[in-house]
Amino acid sequence: MFGLVAAAPAPPGWTAGAAEGRPYVYLEGAAGSVLEDTLSVTNPGPKPLTVRLSGQGTPLAFAARTVTVPARTRADVPFAVTVTADTAPGEHRGTVSAEAGGRVARVPVHLRVSGPSLAALTVEKVRLDGSGTVHYTLVNRGNTVLAPSLSLRADGVYGTVLDRPARALPLTLRPGERITRSEPWPDPPALDSVTLHLRATAPGAPAATARAERVFVSGGAIAAGAGALFAVAGAAVLAARRRRDRATEGLGIPVEEPRLAGVTAGADR
Repeated sequence: MFGLVAAAPAPPGWTAGAAEGRPYVYLEGAAGSVLEDTLSVTNPGPKPLTVRLSGQGTPLAFAARTVTVPARTRADVPFAVTVTADTAPGEHRGTVSAEAGGRVARVPVHLRVSGPSLAALTVEKVRLDGSGTVHYTLVNRGNTVLAPSLSLRADGVYGTVLDRPARALPLTLRPGERITRSEPWPDPPALDSVTLHLRATAPGAPAATARAERVFVSGGAIAAGAGALFAVAGAAVLAARRRRDRATEGLGIPVEEPRLAGVTAGADR
């Protein structure tokens, strides 16, 4: 598969480009085929020019890797691109490069591989950390470029705590490409058990879903919970004591008054 490479302007003094003055090389064929074209190198100078040729992307073969172009002459150099059997259908990009005298001329190559298109997206390695940040990886499993969107929903013990509708992500995925991203959640719950549902979509591709679980427990929530527990326990003890006192009075059993340590009841002195 070709990588995306921007075309560079030809350096002064000599030029290299697609034959017949075309702005780029265009090739089309099925996976497993060999496609041919020609690179033209022009030397307007008064001396011979030795040019080294190379290509980036799918295996590319030149009739000669080094070409000497006579003065004031144009040389047309044939080359072939081998489209491997596993090359995905669709548009691919690459370059053919010519180098001489410390300068490089790059010629864009547009390759279209025929065949049925397949849009397939998966979401993997979903993780929700303690700060509420969602980590995940998107993978393009098909042979077309994808523009994914993402939605998030998180359910806690008492209901939904996050509901973020689908929005387009600022990226595109080329066939076979994977990108790891993170989504912030500024206000996750302080005390809850949460199940996160992540849903990724792209035009033409089935929706990809994944889930992750996390228990959120903050120090403040623990302290507040402990305080509430002690308050409930204290109220229960007081209520039980009052019930006991009422039961004792109903039986005619005198209730002793509380005494202070070291003080004996007696007549006033």
